[in-house]
Amino acid sequence: MNLKAKRARVPQDPRIAFFDHHAPNWDQTGPDPAATLRRLNELAALLVLKPGMDLLEAGCGTGQITSWLVEKTRPGRVVAADFSPLMLAQAKKRGVDADFVLMDICHEKPSKRKFDVVLCFNSFPHFRDKAAALRQIARMLKPSGQLIVLHFTGSEKLNAFHHNVGGPVAHDHLPPVSQWPALLQPAGLQLAQSIDRDDLFFIRALKT
Repeated sequence: MNLKAKRARVPQDPRIAFFDHHAPNWDQTGPDPAATLRRLNELAALLVLKPGMDLLEAGCGTGQITSWLVEKTRPGRVVAADFSPLMLAQAKKRGVDADFVLMDICHEKPSKRKFDVVLCFNSFPHFRDKAAALRQIARMLKPSGQLIVLHFTGSEKLNAFHHNVGGPVAHDHLPPVSQWPALLQPAGLQLAQSIDRDDLFFIRALKT
């Protein structure tokens, strides 16, 4: 069953204009797509994605990893969501067999569809209301579902990078591991695994 792609009816977040502006050249000026896929393959055992899982990619950007996720979870379905219309348009151009949805996870009503995994790859810092995002994620997870937050750099280094970029993303911070139990608990999520080092940030949280 496909989800309908609808423009999120929310007050305009300045981050949307930021990512819309960069969308056409993101794959050329942002993280190297080939290097990203190589690193994902190295981390496949950590992610524990299995065939048949239904997965929500929350903040898919230009869809750099969507095809990889489809391959790992088929015959499950991948829903690739983003709040930037132009980022999502770039992702759709890849022709991947996934459902593409324009969604602001901080505000959008949760989908009636439930997921085994919600993956936030390079996206969680950009959720303007992290508590609201976690509540929405928990509502969209199956009873045994898991949230995965993944970055190829640690929180301290990533936060410094966003500060240096400035503009709408200057204060888009990734909370350090020590803050995650308190963030997750009100949403009905429990921290199960965490890594925060220079070359990797990883959170696995389970729906309680």
